[in-house]
Amino acid sequence: MLYKRDKLEEIETAVLAPYALKSAASRGRVHPEKESATRTAFERDRDRILHTTAFRRLEYKTQVFVFYEGDHYRTRLTHTLEVAQLGRSLARGLGVNQDLTEAICLAHDLGHSPFGHAGEYVLNRLMKEDGGFNHNTQSFRVVTELEERYPGFKGLNLTYETREGMLKHETDYDQSEAAGYEPEKRASLEAQIANLADESAYNAHDLDDGLRAGLFTPDDLDELTIWQELRDTVGWKNGRSFTHLIRHEIIRELIGRTISDILNNTADNLTAYQIDSPEKVQTHRDNLVGYSAEFAVKVRQLKQFLYQRMYRHYRLMRMQAKAERFISEMFHAYLKEPQMLPVAAQEWLNHTPLHRVVTDYIAGMTDRYALDEWQKLFDPYHPA
Repeated sequence: MLYKRDKLEEIETAVLAPYALKSAASRGRVHPEKESATRTAFERDRDRILHTTAFRRLEYKTQVFVFYEGDHYRTRLTHTLEVAQLGRSLARGLGVNQDLTEAICLAHDLGHSPFGHAGEYVLNRLMKEDGGFNHNTQSFRVVTELEERYPGFKGLNLTYETREGMLKHETDYDQSEAAGYEPEKRASLEAQIANLADESAYNAHDLDDGLRAGLFTPDDLDELTIWQELRDTVGWKNGRSFTHLIRHEIIRELIGRTISDILNNTADNLTAYQIDSPEKVQTHRDNLVGYSAEFAVKVRQLKQFLYQRMYRHYRLMRMQAKAERFISEMFHAYLKEPQMLPVAAQEWLNHTPLHRVVTDYIAGMTDRYALDEWQKLFDPYHPA
């Protein structure tokens, strides 16, 4: 039996929770298109995101460690894949649309600059008088303007629900403007799941990578309640050898506990507030997807530890200082002489201000490409 789009839409209607978004009820695309015969609208969004140039570039964009630090640390791409996996697990457990959740998760970092948050910080500072820079907004710009893959329109022509979910992505470190997408309303449950999947992924993998890199030791983590619980659960005690297998076991346990807590607490919220439609999700006064109060305290302690002992570690601070220098110097060089931009980037100047063109060009770079481009501009012995 062939399951065509209409059959898949029927299954969504029959199986998904009443508060889930259904692809058959999508508010559609900016540019009218004939929909796929075999994929739902949200599946098609996901597939379009996966095939973008911006998605492939994530392989060589920094998550925490620059690519030359080692082959086994997370990159922006592996982070995105981990977010998508956690997002699908949460969506499945809550009975909401897995395809829409996955699409939002896969797209959430498409616009991230090279060198992680250091790159984002310096671009935002450089663009302070010209609209600033935010990687969430830039991700939206990638899928609506910068990707050129179709003759009839710019961008990917994603559905309203995917675009809205991208704009309403929020964590402690990320906030976006949602003008034009009912900013007075909360994000959909699928988008709220993507937010927590993002945070859950980087909490776990940054702890994992920090331990692997030796930025802190297992003993340093003893002050954290969540670490004490994880350590006791896997049966590891201080003084015993801390092997890579024990580290993997602890990270798995952290992810499992996090997902279970989010599922249970969110299910309780949906029941307590009698949420039975997507509209009630988005008009509720608070986000419904979240940690329990007790677990939120433990997560906050972990995040504070990672901020102090990892993100502010001298090794990372040195790289951040270098990254700010690379990006700042390239930015000013292109502003001073736009003819140094590639021909394709120069063509954007026909319809986009110079500052934004330069920002788009730099934000699209991988770490490796940015380092090579900087050398071409400033190293007299490097071929242009």
